[in-house]
Amino acid sequence: MLKHSLIGVDLGGTNVRCGLVQDQEIQKIVSRKIPSAGTEQEVIHEIIRSLEEIMSENVAAIGVGVPGILDTKEGIVYDVQNIPSWKAVPLKDILEQHFKLPVYLNNDANCFAAGEWYYGSGKDCPDLAGLILGTGVAAGLICNNKLYEGRNCGAGEFGMLPYLNHNFEFYCSGNFFSHFYQRSGEEFFSLARAGNPEALNIFNTYGKHVAAVVKAMLYAIDPQKIILGGSVSKAYPFFKEALWKGLQDFAYQPVLQHIQIQPTELENIAVLGAAALYHHQN
Repeated sequence: MLKHSLIGVDLGGTNVRCGLVQDQEIQKIVSRKIPSAGTEQEVIHEIIRSLEEIMSENVAAIGVGVPGILDTKEGIVYDVQNIPSWKAVPLKDILEQHFKLPVYLNNDANCFAAGEWYYGSGKDCPDLAGLILGTGVAAGLICNNKLYEGRNCGAGEFGMLPYLNHNFEFYCSGNFFSHFYQRSGEEFFSLARAGNPEALNIFNTYGKHVAAVVKAMLYAIDPQKIILGGSVSKAYPFFKEALWKGLQDFAYQPVLQHIQIQPTELENIAVLGAAALYHHQN
C-alpha cells in the first residue's frame, strides 16, 4: 500500500505535540504534558502514547524536532532544554523499534527551516534562513535546496555569536524584555497593540538588535529570504521599521534590494517542520 501521511513531533521541555500530516496539511494534532523532571523512560512513554493516538497504517515516517543537542545520523539526543534526565537517548532506535517506521530527528531551528521550505513561504527558495526569535535565538539554513546542518548539527547558531557585552541571544531573544525591563515580551506585545508609547519604544530598541543579527547572517550566508519564527516574531509589525532602518549601513546595499524578511505564516510550523524532515532525507 502506498503511504501518504507523515507524523511530525514537536518535543518541548514541558509538552509534546504530534501532528498527522497529509496533503501538506495537518489532519489531526494532539498535545500532551510530559514529566519534565521524570526519568528518561517516563518521558519516552508519554511521547509514544501521543504518537499512538494519531498513528495509522497510512503513515510513511515520523519526524521529530528537538530543542537541544543531537546526532542526526545516529539519532541520539544528548540534551533537551528543561528535561534533565535526557543525556544520551537513542530516540531514533527506540521509536523505530516500537512503530516499525523510519524516524528522522533534527533540532528545532533546522525543522523550522525545512518546514518553511517545504510547506510554507520558503517554497521554491533555494537559499533560505529560518531565524527563531523565542526563548533562544538560532537559525536553520537551506543552501542550494538542501538543509545545511554542519558537521555536528551546529550550523546556524547565530545567537551564540558575541555582540555588545554578551551575545545575540541575550539581546534578540524573548529574554531581552525581562533582562532589561523586568517584564515579559508578551506583556509588552499587548501594550504595543494598545498603542503604549513605552512598549513601542522598547520594540524599536529590540528591532535595532535584531538588525545586527540579520546583518551577521547576510554577511555569513547571503540568503534569498529570512523567515522569522518563535514567539517574538508575532510582534514583527512593531520592530519591522527599526530592523530595516538598522540595515541601512550594511556594506553591500544591492543585497537589501532583494532580501526578503517576513514572519512565518504557519500556525503549527514546529510540527510541519518535523514532518518535513522526511522530504529532506528523501
